[in-house]
Amino acid sequence: MTSDERLISDLDTGVPHTARIWNYLLGGKDNFAPDRAVGDEILRGQPALAENARLSRAFLVRAVRHLAGEEGIRQFLDLGTGLPTANNTHEVAQRVAPESRVVYVDNDPLVLTHARALLTSSAEGATDYVDADLRDIDAVLRQAARTLDFTQPVAVLFMGVLGHIEDDAQAQRLVRAVLAAVPPGSHLAIYDGTDTSPEVIEAARLWNQSAALPYHLRSTKRLAAFFEGLELVEPGLVSVTKWRPDIEMAEIDQFCAVGRKPH
Repeated sequence: MTSDERLISDLDTGVPHTARIWNYLLGGKDNFAPDRAVGDEILRGQPALAENARLSRAFLVRAVRHLAGEEGIRQFLDLGTGLPTANNTHEVAQRVAPESRVVYVDNDPLVLTHARALLTSSAEGATDYVDADLRDIDAVLRQAARTLDFTQPVAVLFMGVLGHIEDDAQAQRLVRAVLAAVPPGSHLAIYDGTDTSPEVIEAARLWNQSAALPYHLRSTKRLAAFFEGLELVEPGLVSVTKWRPDIEMAEIDQFCAVGRKPH
């Protein structure tokens, strides 16, 4: 049995998983009946959530494009990446700069299997996958150093994952530990759900009833605390649809920002 076959055999497909539920909301096929059941229950209470998922994903594309194109970043650490879809971090970065090096971090067996098959790289750059819990930041950084040079600027991405850490102090320690490992000129990009509407609060409640990994909404003030000591890139902390949009879009209850580690 290959390592990938062992990983698949270890999957507990009877328990809903965050990465697979999100994949379902994004219109993907890499999910199971329990994941779809949770997704359908959430969509009954919050029909716009699937569109919100796509709009949040579009922020990742714009942020990576900005970081590679306008900020000159050539290294990306994508923590809690989830299942590969279209326009993954390495695809966007390497379209702008083929020499970009990207490391993904997740600890779901299905994600790992798909990452090995799909997260290929340009010939000039590099793409790697770290099988680790993002809370074990020492292991993450140690394995990421196989691909990334931590003496050079790195873009650190936490896209929709910090909400899985309920305690603000723990989440902030995690972010600060990663930022301490990267040099000045590095960037931090985050988006997460906010408690700015009753509909999203209800969607989070439904999610947490069934999902194995609960999701905790934060206020915009609590999200802003992750960027203390950084220089916020314009337009600052805003709805994901308002961060350098390609077209005008309605505001949604996912907020984001990109910060620069000052020299």
